[in-house]
Amino acid sequence: MNLVEIRRLSKSFGGLSVINGLDLQLGENEILGVIGPNGAGKTTLFNLISGVHAPSEGSIFYRGVDIGRAQAWDRCRLGIGRTFQVPRPYARMSVYENVLVAAVHGGGLSSRAARKEAEQALDLTGLARRYAEPAGQLTLLDLKRLELCRALAIRPRLLLLDEIAGGLTDAESLALLDIVRQVHRRGAAIIWIEHVLHALRRLASRLVVLHGGGLLADGDPEAVLADPRVKAVYLGE
Repeated sequence: MNLVEIRRLSKSFGGLSVINGLDLQLGENEILGVIGPNGAGKTTLFNLISGVHAPSEGSIFYRGVDIGRAQAWDRCRLGIGRTFQVPRPYARMSVYENVLVAAVHGGGLSSRAARKEAEQALDLTGLARRYAEPAGQLTLLDLKRLELCRALAIRPRLLLLDEIAGGLTDAESLALLDIVRQVHRRGAAIIWIEHVLHALRRLASRLVVLHGGGLLADGDPEAVLADPRVKAVYLGE
């Protein structure tokens, strides 16, 4: 059984259709890369999966249950974690407090379990050394680490990564990729929106291309990137 099954999913804002009849599946422990031009519906897709928006039509099945009308916090407690393209920490709170809030209020964990999960996430992401610092003082790389750390604190079964490598140097991207690889090895399936293609090529087992709110291509990353339609729409060739 697939971990995620999206069927005929559509979302409109007023008269503007952003997602249009999308069908998409994600297997257990799969890493799925998502690319597409600006306005293709990538972030809206994440908002629909995570519960920020309700679908206009269609269904989102997670572990066999339709969650299309579930509240965002309920989806979080079902194990759907998410990062944001622009990091959104509680700037005046410490790094540790940011992660602890995610574990308690996002993951619904008890105080004891939340502390343990927060400490493990900090160790995994390399932020344990900065746990007492205000989040607002972190570098971009460490802000990206903190976004990932907060998502991990809920014990995700599904992790949604939104341009986690964006704005980083090649060396910083490689450091972050090592963390994502470890998260995947722990059993999380990942859907990853990313414009840094070399990052997706390293980890994604499958790549989909969104265009005009629908699916333009789906398959092996190298085959998808070699598709003339993808080159025309996404790479501008």
